[in-house]
Amino acid sequence: MESTKKTALLVMDLQNVILQHVTDPTEIISKVSSAIAEARAKTIPVIYVVVNFRPGAPEISELNKNFSRFGDKAMWTPEFCAQWGQIHPDLSPQEGDIVVTKRRFSAFTGSDLEVVLRGQGIQHLVLTGISTSGVVLSTLREAADKDFQLTVIKDCCADRDPEVHQVLMDKIFPVQAEVVSLGAWLS
Repeated sequence: MESTKKTALLVMDLQNVILQHVTDPTEIISKVSSAIAEARAKTIPVIYVVVNFRPGAPEISELNKNFSRFGDKAMWTPEFCAQWGQIHPDLSPQEGDIVVTKRRFSAFTGSDLEVVLRGQGIQHLVLTGISTSGVVLSTLREAADKDFQLTVIKDCCADRDPEVHQVLMDKIFPVQAEVVSLGAWLS
């Protein structure tokens, strides 16, 4: 495992509503839970990133093909927003963990993540999350452009399309990040 100084573990979009889109969510939940436990044992900050919107979803433009498909803005009541933002209970944040809300795919877009990272002197990000072709890809690209050192724990990420996941992990991500298994990261 890398040095614990200036490193943070990002747990991205592991919300109940998003986990429903993974074939077997129990496997990724178990693996990410192990990564979280190891990070806490090594005093590596755990930062949760969730995608969510304000009541009425004023952040969703009808011009945005991805987010406008989430339906009528009236459905985004305070209760719905609270339910949407729930992180799976087996991965729940603990006291001292930070939860960041984003408004698009990248963990940086519409959030204060960069301010939090710079405030803590974080220079190395370890990425986990769903989906590999969504939040992981977008965050990796933006973080690389912001000069963060990056590690992706490949079996702590998932995508609806296993082939897309594999291509990203084997061919795209290694250009900008170290891609490792959970076992390698834990050792």
